[in-house]
Amino acid sequence: MSEQRLKDLEYELELKNAEIDELNMDIQDKTDEINKLKLYSTKLKYTNKNLEDKLDTKIDYDKARIKELDDLSEKIKEKDSIIEDKQDQVRYLRSLIDDYKSQMNSNTENLELQLRKISKTYEDLLKQKDAIIEKQDEQISNLIKSKEEIIKSNKTNIISLKLQNEKYQEIIDKFTKTN
Repeated sequence: MSEQRLKDLEYELELKNAEIDELNMDIQDKTDEINKLKLYSTKLKYTNKNLEDKLDTKIDYDKARIKELDDLSEKIKEKDSIIEDKQDQVRYLRSLIDDYKSQMNSNTENLELQLRKISKTYEDLLKQKDAIIEKQDEQISNLIKSKEEIIKSNKTNIISLKLQNEKYQEIIDKFTKTN
């Protein structure tokens, strides 16, 4: 009887060893799956970092564009100052013209010609100012559109990343619960 009992124990031991081997293979498979998920998670983190870097680059670009607009605004202020100076000059010259008209009727035609030249310069400066203002308005409009597109794109990216993160969290939770 003890020999039969010994054979039964050996058979049982072999069965247990086979079960242990199967469990070790299952553990190895699960370990491989976990490693794949870790690699995928690392890839997602890298992709997220790249997206953040691109966003930072875009923000820096937009800041540079805003700086350009600020510079244009300063130039417009300088042009406005020049125009005001020119307007003061025109007023001064007109008063001189009026004085000269009263003093010398013989030089009237010459003075009117000078006045026309100054008026033409003034009109040209006003046209330049209007062109600069139109250009700035267009650039501001483009920047606003660009900003709105960036905001929409960022919202979409954030929502997508949140959904992906939730999906992977569910997968990780599922795997951790089964272990």
